[in-house]
Amino acid sequence: MVPSYEQMGDWLEEIAGQFPEAFFEDLNGGIRLEEQVLPDPDFPPGEMYIMGEYVHDQLGRHILLYYGSFAALLKGESEAVWRDEIFATVAHEFTHHMEETAGLHALDDKDLEFLREAMAEYE
Repeated sequence: MVPSYEQMGDWLEEIAGQFPEAFFEDLNGGIRLEEQVLPDPDFPPGEMYIMGEYVHDQLGRHILLYYGSFAALLKGESEAVWRDEIFATVAHEFTHHMEETAGLHALDDKDLEFLREAMAEYE
């Protein structure tokens, strides 16, 4: 199954509501769903997608999820798999947000190590 952009937006809103209000502190841009697919440019086409990002820029702090990346990775999967992946992605990006506001970077380091290991498979 591939839900519509609107359906994923509804699921995202429901899932985001499961997180404590404290997680949203200083997240002035909230959580947004973007339509695009965002392949990771460091990998061969179709091999790695960016599902979400924590962004801190001139507009403030916000979390972006990419509907197209979910659709590319999860086509044919059940609603339960989609919901689990949305939850995991939101939790991951909240962790980036909370670590950044605390001056930490453990998840950034873990993400870099994951990408290094994944890239080694293509060398």
